[in-house]
Amino acid sequence: MDVTTDRQSEQDRAAAARAAERTGQRRAKIALLRKPGGIAEADEPSRVATRIDRLGRYYPDVRPVNPAAIAAGDPKAMADAGIILERIVLTDDLLGVGYLEGGVTASAAIGRVNIRDGRGRLTGYGTGSMVSPDLMLTNHHVLPDAATAGSSVVEFDYQDGVDGLPRPVRAFGLDPDRFFVADEALDFALVAVKATGDELRPFGFNRLIGSEGKAIVGDFVTIIQHPRGGKKQVALRENRIVDVLEKFLHYETDTEPGSSGSPVFNDQWEVVALHHASVPAEGHAEYGGFLNEGIRVSRLLEFLRGQQFTLAQQGLLDRLSTRPERDAPAQPVPGGAPQVLTLTMPVDIRLRAAPEAVVIDPDYSNRAGYDPDFLPGHTVPLPTLPEALVAVAATNRQAAGEPRYVLPYHHFSVVMNKVRRLAFFTAVNIDGRTSRSLRRDPDRWSLDPRVDAGEQVGEEIYRANPLDRGHLVRRLDPAWGATAAIAQLGNDDTFHFTNCSPQHKDFNQNKTTWAGLEDYVLNNADNADLKVSVVTGPVLAEDDDHYRGVRLPRQFWKVVAMVKAGGTLSATAYLLSQEELIHGLEVAGEFSYGAYRTYQVPVRRIETLTGLSFGALPDADPLTGLESTSEAKEIRALDDLVL
Repeated sequence: MDVTTDRQSEQDRAAAARAAERTGQRRAKIALLRKPGGIAEADEPSRVATRIDRLGRYYPDVRPVNPAAIAAGDPKAMADAGIILERIVLTDDLLGVGYLEGGVTASAAIGRVNIRDGRGRLTGYGTGSMVSPDLMLTNHHVLPDAATAGSSVVEFDYQDGVDGLPRPVRAFGLDPDRFFVADEALDFALVAVKATGDELRPFGFNRLIGSEGKAIVGDFVTIIQHPRGGKKQVALRENRIVDVLEKFLHYETDTEPGSSGSPVFNDQWEVVALHHASVPAEGHAEYGGFLNEGIRVSRLLEFLRGQQFTLAQQGLLDRLSTRPERDAPAQPVPGGAPQVLTLTMPVDIRLRAAPEAVVIDPDYSNRAGYDPDFLPGHTVPLPTLPEALVAVAATNRQAAGEPRYVLPYHHFSVVMNKVRRLAFFTAVNIDGRTSRSLRRDPDRWSLDPRVDAGEQVGEEIYRANPLDRGHLVRRLDPAWGATAAIAQLGNDDTFHFTNCSPQHKDFNQNKTTWAGLEDYVLNNADNADLKVSVVTGPVLAEDDDHYRGVRLPRQFWKVVAMVKAGGTLSATAYLLSQEELIHGLEVAGEFSYGAYRTYQVPVRRIETLTGLSFGALPDADPLTGLESTSEAKEIRALDDLVL
């Protein structure tokens, strides 16, 4: 029995109309894909550039491309983009074996949905995928309402093992009372599964990512499904995206009834769409004259962000941004064979190094950034830029509001100087009550795809020299929250190059004063709520030393705000510099990196050095009366601080 309801017929008719309307554009794109290097021309320039930037997360040798140059048809930019995409995307089915491992992991979270009526009678089948530790995603025409969901079940491991024998099936009811949301226009349903975390953990989940760059025209896709309600199968990669619409993807692949609700994966096993329809279309004879349509994941997440939920439901939605947990051992199949997904295809067996432990959340749409109302009873907004600095501030290409130059991360924000390619400043909220001491995993620094790659200093400046990648927001500053997973998101976000400034390896030798300032203010001062907000940045001076096309900052500053036990706001400022520079003296010859000292200075002094405005913070500064650097107080021990 398959899902053949009137609702599905309506979805098919709408999909067929979209396919017919786009016939001409689709044929043109397919023609470009057959042309050498044409994959770089088959989609919008910005999408091509974003796709290449995202591929750089998985292939370290991939360098970003300039979307403006592609849009202008620059021959070199087009050639470079074509070479990258043809090498990685159009690979003639030669893939690293990691692709197979990723498929096994992704497939575990996919189950057969048994659709039942109120009397428990089976009325059809669909496919569903766990997209968080608690929630399963399928189509609206599979589970149109909470009543249907409450009567239905999902079965995992309905498949054969490597020995050809059926695997033990695990079935779970659905729990729409706990969570259920569905939309007919986008044809999706998101529902809680009635099971404990321990019961579901072996199956993991396929996280939904809202950011752009997951797929373009020409990308191959893979669909893991339960066709006609049968055992789990895979439509393996001999399928490609031929059109990208505002809310939908069109792709060629083999699907059947019962595949409704299947996740559509790219080659990096990221979910790019939710499959929902297969319709007749011209020009697809090799696929029986049919074209498939899926709803773009980014549009599903946009819809969810626009809805109102209870606190408990929002807590479940927030877990969509956590990383999959598949730490439980795989269940053995009869005969002791390990769990595998059996695939037959040519394989280029070239093992890549294991991924780094730091994994930056690729869905930038879920970053809330710095919270100006974080401190109890007081508002501490981001520093403001004068018009002259706004003109050189890098634009966040995904900004949802003003100012468009703010880059929000988990618990902190960054504003970039696109000329210097370094941060004007970073601003972080630190909650000492829920902070977590996460271990330092191997570093993996990433460019931020929301900013042009040419507007941020990347890895090239740190090779074969004594320069370190210096965190501006410290790694553990944003590592707080109700769960370790939330804290980890903040921790990992600090490994963006936007939060990095080149520093000599001997730069931070005076750690008990500079690196310990925030800890001291947070834990030992008269702090009312164990909360602080910290703004940090380099002094971007015109006479900073040039190195590999970058001017290296010689001074760094920090402004720390907290609320004292009496409810009053306190703001203190610090400058890390050479003693000579503190007094405004020029140093001839090479810059000596070993002579740094830490000073407490008035907040107004930081405003003068940076051109930034800190609003009311100078009035909350215990050093308000000090108006010159000659009155700066060197911090030799933490007891020297004036708070």
